[in-house]
Amino acid sequence: MTDEYRDASGKRLADYPRPSVAVDAAVLTVPAGGPLSVVQVRDPAEGDWRLPGTFVHEGERLADAVLRGLRDKAGVSGLAPQQLHVFDDPSRDDRGWVLSVAHLDVVPAAALVLDDERARLVPIHQARAMAHGHDEILDFAVERLRAAYTEAPDPHGLLAEPFTMSELRRVHEAVRGTGLLPDTFRRAMLPQLVATEAKRVEGPGKPATRFRRRTA
Repeated sequence: MTDEYRDASGKRLADYPRPSVAVDAAVLTVPAGGPLSVVQVRDPAEGDWRLPGTFVHEGERLADAVLRGLRDKAGVSGLAPQQLHVFDDPSRDDRGWVLSVAHLDVVPAAALVLDDERARLVPIHQARAMAHGHDEILDFAVERLRAAYTEAPDPHGLLAEPFTMSELRRVHEAVRGTGLLPDTFRRAMLPQLVATEAKRVEGPGKPATRFRRRTA
């Protein structure tokens, strides 16, 4: 049996203080005709609403922990959240030294089946004053998502194909939180879209062309 590891200063791993490690998930979507929204869960002890998250168990992978948190806290399964950012300010969590590995998932609203007794979907502007630094996590996630929607047509697939240019613009407006000039938006998106044979009537005038995203 080898000697216990010690670093150059003679300390063992157990001699160093360790933070608790949590995983928190920002699950974002755009309900039909609605604004950019996020999944929140109600804390059973405190009664407040916050992002779904959990502490990482001994020997558990981060990816497994975040899926467990979504399942146990929100009743949601079948998602594929990706690591977003590590929030490591020692004072970020009033419970103590907690390092949060935040995750992001962006999914069509139809893919979210929530347990209404413990989870809800709310517009991002209403998800404020959350505990344990969750506001900062949500702001970071929204900024990352909006950056992805500045140039590419619905890169996270919030909108089912085929779609009209107006439908695509409305989704981008919801994500970015601002109105977009139709002609400017159309010129930016057209090179990345493929027109289909399908048409859709959108008020008076000729039916609108429906598109698919151009694959690489």
